[in-house]
Amino acid sequence: MSVKMWGGRFAKETDALVNRFNSSIGFDHKLHAYDVDGSIAHCRVLARKDIITEEEAVIMIEALGQIKRELERGQHPFTDDHEDIHSLVEEILVDKIGPLGEKIHTGRSRNDQVALDVRLYVRDAVQQVINLIRTNQIALVTLAEKNMGVIMPGYTHMQRAQPVLLSHHLMAYYEMLGRDRERFEESLKRVIVLPLGSAALAGTTFELDRDSIARDLGFERISRNSMDAVSDRDFVMDFLFNASMVMMHLSRLSEELVLWSTQEFGFAIISDSFCTGSSIMPQKKNPDMPELIRGKTGRVYGHLMALLTTFKGLPLTYNKDMQEDKEALFDAADTVTICLEVMCRLLGEIDFDRERLEKAVSRGHLAATDLADYLVRKGITFREAHEIVGKMVLSVIDKGKELRELTLEEMKGFTRQIGEDVYAWLDPLKSPGRRNSPGGTGPERVRHEIESAKKELGI
Repeated sequence: MSVKMWGGRFAKETDALVNRFNSSIGFDHKLHAYDVDGSIAHCRVLARKDIITEEEAVIMIEALGQIKRELERGQHPFTDDHEDIHSLVEEILVDKIGPLGEKIHTGRSRNDQVALDVRLYVRDAVQQVINLIRTNQIALVTLAEKNMGVIMPGYTHMQRAQPVLLSHHLMAYYEMLGRDRERFEESLKRVIVLPLGSAALAGTTFELDRDSIARDLGFERISRNSMDAVSDRDFVMDFLFNASMVMMHLSRLSEELVLWSTQEFGFAIISDSFCTGSSIMPQKKNPDMPELIRGKTGRVYGHLMALLTTFKGLPLTYNKDMQEDKEALFDAADTVTICLEVMCRLLGEIDFDRERLEKAVSRGHLAATDLADYLVRKGITFREAHEIVGKMVLSVIDKGKELRELTLEEMKGFTRQIGEDVYAWLDPLKSPGRRNSPGGTGPERVRHEIESAKKELGI
């Protein structure tokens, strides 16, 4: 009565609504290439262990290769008539080679089959994201090198704080993305673990050479516990967490680009190619691309939280709830990928208003910390120096002046330790040059970090 692979146990046809609700082929069809690759590897081990003949394996592998190409060309529709991509591939195989195709599932369950497919997908997705992170790092290093020597206000609490090199600011994002690359690279060792051979949950009665399957598929090791192997999606949540971190860093950069491109800041000019206009206000140029990246960050966060919540109460081993992992994974991978692509191109076409940046540095008493450090060099404790400079700032605020606009006598009224040499310390454009400690914004240090980054990237 039933054409389903598990239909023998059932006396009634599945309700049409259940078919639609239960079906995952609408999204897991993205696994079709991995499903075929896994089936080919499984077929080879069946032949190696004489569970099927070499001749049978040749026929099955040739047919599976044809199926992969046909699926890539869209020759087989992904409809709810098929429960999932695994049943579709098997059905096509049986249609092609007859009952021989039914042997493909020997010693294998959909549980270990799908676990393998998802691991293969995640392995490729991780490598793609790693490559895209690297291209963004290259874009940041290129932009930092291009703007070497440009000084801008550094901020804390969104208040102007101290002068820094624009290149130093950009290289901060290089560091963030570097940590993201490390996280993805480190997570790969938990992805390339072979679950095939675990069957439904208890292993298989067939003697399969799991190590040889692992080698065929480029996996480094096999799973050690069949129950864990079919119920483990930690590697998916690793991916979602790592993707969330990348998106958080892209969102922070996006927020700064949005702010910097406003008329109020005027620091950055985003290329027209990466902006849009208004349907009613002709003068508008909107930074929609960084805004979208900022907005899509919440989407990726949501996938992580959804999957963590789904798994928190699941007993071992496989439960249908686990089907929810794929839409979250696929959408997060697509989202982080396109956001990295857009950001990389956007960075390649961004310009900075050097005059506006220098003007911003010249106002707001950004050399106040330098003045305090100057006083320390004159023998005053830092806490006392901090107090003195704070009073000086208060006095110039009332007068509408900058610290450097005070006369020497006015400054001596706060402490007699101040001399004529103080004015060099009050020039905000000279401030970064004093900060050549490791990791600081001094030009020598920033140039060193840019060169180190270029070596790390191989450019």
